[in-house]
Amino acid sequence: MNIIENIRIAVFSIKTNLTRSLLTMLGIIIGVASVIAIVTVGNGGRDYIVGMIESMGSNMVSISVSSDIASVNDYITDDDVAAIKQLDSVDVVSPMAMNMTTCSTDKENGIAMIMAGTTDFRYIVNASMMYGRFYSDDDCDAARYVCCIDNVSAYTLFGYENCVGEKINLSYNGNTVAFKIIGVGDSTAMTNMDTETMASMMEANSMVGTMVSIMIPSTTYNEFFGQSGRYQMLYLTAKDDKFLDSAGATAANVLEARHSNAGQGMYKVTNMATYIELIDTVINVFTAFIAAVGAISLVVGGIGVMNIMLVSVTERTREIGIRKALGAKTSTIMLQFLTESVILCCIGGFIGLVIGVGGALAVAAFVGVPIEVKLTTILLAVGFSSTIGIFFGIYPARRAAKMLPIDALRRD
Repeated sequence: MNIIENIRIAVFSIKTNLTRSLLTMLGIIIGVASVIAIVTVGNGGRDYIVGMIESMGSNMVSISVSSDIASVNDYITDDDVAAIKQLDSVDVVSPMAMNMTTCSTDKENGIAMIMAGTTDFRYIVNASMMYGRFYSDDDCDAARYVCCIDNVSAYTLFGYENCVGEKINLSYNGNTVAFKIIGVGDSTAMTNMDTETMASMMEANSMVGTMVSIMIPSTTYNEFFGQSGRYQMLYLTAKDDKFLDSAGATAANVLEARHSNAGQGMYKVTNMATYIELIDTVINVFTAFIAAVGAISLVVGGIGVMNIMLVSVTERTREIGIRKALGAKTSTIMLQFLTESVILCCIGGFIGLVIGVGGALAVAAFVGVPIEVKLTTILLAVGFSSTIGIFFGIYPARRAAKMLPIDALRRD
């Protein structure tokens, strides 16, 4: 008997006992659907989070001062930044300062998250200007009261995005200054910068209200907030990503040499790409664990398939006896029942694939995370189904194939 005839007989048997077959497939359907949905959503969530971090600048190094052991003289200065800028391996470098304050316009009041740096800060946070421009070296040198905001903040404060030329009133310690908006940037980078720090600072300052993001020159920041021009953190990128780690180490050596604190562990160098690798690993492990739990139902479904195939063998004992009496080989009988088991599981796997992908798309649409159904996911569903069908179909098929013709023909 050829494989086409085996498939025809298997399909006929499934259609003859359709309700029983569907109930048998249920475990396979649920198992495949849950695994596919979890893997698809997990991969989509991982790609979304990693992509978001990469858009903020994964090819950079941060150098932070260990504040628990540092004195005032150990903090980073503008001269330090200028010295690091001269290194052959360094492309862009900027300190970063952050603070919270209240802000107001003619239309709206809110809480401003102030981020400051040099003109290179634009490349550190990947701030793409939609309208106007980023602040210049002249703005920094003159400590002008100019600022850049993101398009979401612009819409929140003014009701429209292109608010270049408008002014925002920032208030700190009873002093209110009008900052002129010279640029409006894409909110993707500007509002995602260190959100954990933003939240902790708001909580520490007991601030509640509409949050907006504003970038100003570091010199203006020092003047407005009364700072001494010393920073706890800087970011840099290398001219070649292959030398990013060495560029960070060299920059830290420059700081130690300039502040005479070598060997004290004063400066912590962090490659931002390590965060991506860590997040990627954590999400992959979590997804694999949840998928493994979901796959338990596949084992339950496989046991159901084995059970129903044993019932089928019992019901078709006389058929098996007649076929063996007419010369059917043991391998032919075994292949027939094994084919039926595999087809049963593959049909369940296909239905589970459709349900799983549909569920994943629904979840992704609800949480706003884009996903992509990959070929490996489809192969995973087919592989799972076929493996379950073969593994749990072998025993019933072998039992049918080993029946003696005389015993099978005597069975009622």
